[in-house]
Amino acid sequence: MKIDRSLLARLRGAIPLSKNFRPVRPLDPDAIAKTIRQALASAGLQPKEADSDDSATANRRTPGATFRTGAAPGPLRQSVDDARSWARATSRDSTRDEPIDLEHAGARTGSGEFLTRSFSNDAGARSYKLYVPSSYSSASDIPVPLVVMLHGCTQSPDDFAAGTRMNALAEQHGFLVVYPAQAPNANGSKCWNWFRGDDQRRDRGEPSLIAGITREVAAAYRIDERSIFVAGLSAGAAMAVILGATYPDIYAAVGAHSGLPYGSAHDVPSAFGAMKGNRARAGRSSPLAARPASPRADQPMPTIVFHGDSDQTVVVQNGDAIVEEARVAFPDQAAFEASVNHGAATSGRTYRRTVYTDSDGHPVIEHWLVHGAGHAWSGGSSEGTFTDGGGPDASAEMIRFFHARARARKIEGDAGEQRFTR
Repeated sequence: MKIDRSLLARLRGAIPLSKNFRPVRPLDPDAIAKTIRQALASAGLQPKEADSDDSATANRRTPGATFRTGAAPGPLRQSVDDARSWARATSRDSTRDEPIDLEHAGARTGSGEFLTRSFSNDAGARSYKLYVPSSYSSASDIPVPLVVMLHGCTQSPDDFAAGTRMNALAEQHGFLVVYPAQAPNANGSKCWNWFRGDDQRRDRGEPSLIAGITREVAAAYRIDERSIFVAGLSAGAAMAVILGATYPDIYAAVGAHSGLPYGSAHDVPSAFGAMKGNRARAGRSSPLAARPASPRADQPMPTIVFHGDSDQTVVVQNGDAIVEEARVAFPDQAAFEASVNHGAATSGRTYRRTVYTDSDGHPVIEHWLVHGAGHAWSGGSSEGTFTDGGGPDASAEMIRFFHARARARKIEGDAGEQRFTR
């Protein structure tokens, strides 16, 4: 069916674009969805009663709706993302050959760009979002760091970015952030499958997909390959630990918030046991008991751990285990010095911070125990799920730790050989 030109006019009114198609004010997703619904209704393609606020809300929250290019959305099933995809595929400006770029128009907020990409290999395919700060220039000779952020169960890249405020830190400090997205068909709760054997090994399963995304971004942008870091929350933290263990040639440090140590489980029952602190029992009965020792045995990985001591989802002993696993991998442990200090975040929660330094005095492990905190990102924003605004700012502390590790590697004379093809 041919789309009436009034639809385009309404879209242009909802999406303010300058002559070069860059927005002059932030995009309003609700306005886009409502405009599309009204235009379709006027064309007889959708009942007018779907224009109500209640219907719009229900539509935005209905997962799984998909549209074919050129086909009208089904009533009561469209989401904002679906509406954007359909409009991008069908709506054209009369003066251009390309579809109106709603995705990039919405991503440009006057600062950096938040782009949507996808990656595939023999293990499957995953989408991801990439934040590129406004200060980034491909013409610059100065490479920038890259931080890989892995969301927790039921979360998405957008949700995780909002909750951690990592994009704001990227804009402030000039690094790139990539958010791989777990596919619902890979895990119904969108958890990374940290508990499965094939997803705990190099060049297999989800570790290979996330490492592939990392390589792809590092090859496409001017990235300092000595300064690539990975962090996550909950299942994402468990997967970040796995990536640090299996790809120490890519990642320079790990940030684990409310996560679990490497090789904690081998299936769903043992995963629940590990989350409740029964890792030792699960481990003895696990097929992974015969697996080789963690690559950390000969590849130490600087690690920063955050955990709430009131976490009932992934109990605090798991954070302790991540720290111990990281600590024993470093040589000359006798030379380790641990300093402990207690403090309080300005927002209210108290904490205990333990810092381990190596024989050269460089901090290599930090352990933040947040008192009274549950299963949530410390210091996070209420705009995202699973956040606790009362604790110390985990995002800022992780970036500080990562930056210190990058500086230490340069001081140590790391030549930083290029590992990825541009």
